[in-house]
Amino acid sequence: MDIIIRNENKEDYEETENMTREAFWDLYKPGCEEHFVLHKLRKSKSFVSELDFVVSYKDKIIGNIIYSKARIDSDEHKEVLCMGPVSILPQYQKNGIGSRLILQSIETAEKMGFVGIIIFGNPDYYHRFGFRNAADFNITTSEGMNFEAFMALELYKDSLKNISGRFVADAAFESDLNELELFDKKFPFKEKHITSTQL
Repeated sequence: MDIIIRNENKEDYEETENMTREAFWDLYKPGCEEHFVLHKLRKSKSFVSELDFVVSYKDKIIGNIIYSKARIDSDEHKEVLCMGPVSILPQYQKNGIGSRLILQSIETAEKMGFVGIIIFGNPDYYHRFGFRNAADFNITTSEGMNFEAFMALELYKDSLKNISGRFVADAAFESDLNELELFDKKFPFKEKHITSTQL
């Protein structure tokens, strides 16, 4: 596929939010909130605009990746990146587009001097990029937990060696249901369903 990966412009925001909504709808729960998280992250001080990429195919946005600054709390605060949401329209998945998008963003993050990336995702997918269980680095969730879907990536050798503690992401990842429902009215109506992929 002849795709273009480029930085997102403000003019792309509405299209990208709608694309993200389509990509996540009914995937993890009836409806979704990832498009609202995306909307809020762009307004946050933690937003890293240089790592906000879209995939364009025939002048249509079919994918997006976004990063925000986060921290690891112990005796002191250490800055890391949080990856996501990452979205590819379902009809364009399994073509390597997501992999190209992720690899380009990781390479850019490394060049920018960041030390590591934290993500909640599918281990079978993200291990191929070098992500490991965050427990390997003595990093836990903000609640002090570890599980396979909570992963970390060193951006250079031993870059997370002396960073351990609790991961704290931007407040944008917490959605108020009333605000979400109000925001969702900006988009075409979609019926919510319960599916086998939901948690």
